[in-house]
Amino acid sequence: MTKLSDYFDYKIDSDNNRYMEVSINGVLLLRLPAANKGTAFTLQERIDLGLEGLLPPFVATIEEQVERLYFSYEKLPDDISKYQFLRAIQERSIVLFFALLERHLEEMVPIVYTPTIGLAVQQFSALYRTAHGITLSAQNIDRAQTIMQHYPLNDVRMIVVTDASAILGIGDQGMGGLSICIGKLALYTVGGGLCPFQSLPINLDVGTNREKLLNDPHYLGIRHKRLESEEYFQLVDKFVYAVKATWPKAIIQWEDFTKDVAFDVLARYRDVVPCFNDDIQGTGAMALAGLLAACHKKAERLIDQIVIVVGAGAGGIGVASAIRTGMLNAGLSEQEASRQVFVVDVNGLIIEDDNIEDYKLAFAQAKNIYQSWVMQGETPTLLEVVQHLKPHALLGLSGALGIFNESVVKAMAEYNETPIIFPLSNPNSNCEAAPEDIIKWSDGRAIVATGSPFPDVIYQNKRHEIRQGNNAFIFPGVGLAAVLGECRQISDGMILESAYALADYIKDHCSDDYIYPPIKDLRKISVYVATRVLSKALEDGSTTVNDLKNIDIQSYVEENLWRAEYIPYKYAG
Repeated sequence: MTKLSDYFDYKIDSDNNRYMEVSINGVLLLRLPAANKGTAFTLQERIDLGLEGLLPPFVATIEEQVERLYFSYEKLPDDISKYQFLRAIQERSIVLFFALLERHLEEMVPIVYTPTIGLAVQQFSALYRTAHGITLSAQNIDRAQTIMQHYPLNDVRMIVVTDASAILGIGDQGMGGLSICIGKLALYTVGGGLCPFQSLPINLDVGTNREKLLNDPHYLGIRHKRLESEEYFQLVDKFVYAVKATWPKAIIQWEDFTKDVAFDVLARYRDVVPCFNDDIQGTGAMALAGLLAACHKKAERLIDQIVIVVGAGAGGIGVASAIRTGMLNAGLSEQEASRQVFVVDVNGLIIEDDNIEDYKLAFAQAKNIYQSWVMQGETPTLLEVVQHLKPHALLGLSGALGIFNESVVKAMAEYNETPIIFPLSNPNSNCEAAPEDIIKWSDGRAIVATGSPFPDVIYQNKRHEIRQGNNAFIFPGVGLAAVLGECRQISDGMILESAYALADYIKDHCSDDYIYPPIKDLRKISVYVATRVLSKALEDGSTTVNDLKNIDIQSYVEENLWRAEYIPYKYAG
C-alpha cells in the first residue's frame, strides 16, 4: 500500500533550513493536493521536478496566489458557489487553501462552516466532485481496518466522525454528513494549528430515514433505513476498534449524532479511545464561557443566576450540564444547582415522567416545583416558566424558529435590567429569535449572542454588535491539546477548563460590550485554550507525554502549530 510518506520526507540542510525531499515529479506532483504549490514552484524546482512548461511562466509568492484567488472569490454570486470554490482549492493545494482561509478568516468561516455548511450537506450528492476522507457502512465495515491501512495518511491524530443523524438543525442527512466533518477539520487547522495531514473526516453511513434522499436518483449514499439498536452499535464498535488498531494515538470527535444515541456513544467509548462529543461537551463549554462573561459584564456571580435552557437535545442537555457543573464547582450543592438550571423543550418544562429518556433525567423537575403555578395546561410552557421563575438567562438550543417570541423576551426584560438571551441554534433559519427583535423587545437592554453570524443591530442610534457563540472557540483548542498531549482520555476536567479558559480570554481581551471574541482571533484563542487544557490534562493524568512536566506548556503548544507556508522541494530521484 502506498502512503504519502513514501513520496515525501522532511529534512534539514546544513544551514538548519527545512526542505522536502520528493520522489515523484511532473504532472503527478501537480495532481497531489498535499504537495502542489502551483505557480509558486520556483524556476529551479520546475527544472528539477519535471514541471518546466507545465505551468505559466510567472513564479508567484503565496501572497500573490492568495490575492489572485480572493479576487475571483469576491466575484462569486452566492455562498454555495463560494463554498464550492474553496473546496476546489482545498482539493488542488492544501497549503494554499489554508493560506487563503487564514487571511480572510472572519469572512470565510461562515462559508466553510456554519451556516453555509448546512446547504453543502443538503446538496452533497449534487455538489460532489472529489473523493475526500473515508465512508464506512454496513457494506464495508468488516474491512474497516484494511480500508484505514490503505488510506494515504499513516499518522492520523484527529478524526471527526458523524453518522449524519442530527446535522445542525436540519436533521438526518445520510451521506451528506461527510461535509460537516470536512468543515470542522478545516477549523481545527486554521484555528487550532492542527496539521491537516494528521486529520481525517469519516462518515458512518448507517442509512437514512429521509424519504427525499432514498428516492433521489442522484443520492450517493446507502439506500436503506437507518440501522438501529444492536446493528447500529455493532457497526460503531467495529469502527472504534479499527481506529484503535490502525491509529492508536488518534483522538475521535463525535459530530452531529442524534440525541437518541449521542450520550450512549460517548459513554460507551470514552474509556476505550480518547474521544469527546462537540455537540454535548463543546457546546456546553462554549455556552458556560459566554454565561460567565455575561455575569462578569453585569458584576454578578454565576451561582446567583437562574438559567433556562430551551432545547432538550444533545446540545441543550450538554449546555445545562456544563452550567450546572460550573455552579457546583463554584460552591453550590447538587440540590441548590438543580434549582438554578431548568430545561424546557418545545412542549414545555422537562418534568418527571415514566416515559422520559434517560439523558434528561438529571433535569426533570418534580411536580412540587410547579404545582402551585397558574398554567393553561398540565406542563408549564416556556412563557409560564419565565413568568414564574423570573430567570436571569435564556439560552436557546432548540432549533425552533421564533420560540423566543415577543412575550417571552418582554417577560425576561421585565424581571431583569440586563437579561441574558442567547439564541444559539443554527443555521439562522432555525434561530430562536432574530437579534434585532430581541434588542427591540428588551428596549436595547438584553445581552445577546447567537449561534450563527448575524448583522449588527442599530437601535435608538446605538449599534449593537452581535457576536457569535461558536464552538470553534472550544474544540480546536481541546483537540490540539489532546493531540499534543497524546491523551489517553478527554477528561471532564479538560472540557471544563476549556470553558474557564475561554471565559478568561474574553475577560482579558474583549471590552465589556462583547460576550464572545471575534472569529478573527480564533488562532490566538485556540492557543490559549489548548495551553490551559493541556496543563489540566497534565494535572489530572490524562496525558501520556511525561516530558510536559519539565517544559513551558504555552511554548510547547506554539512550537507545534502547523502553518500554511511553502518549503523548498528537492527531487530524490
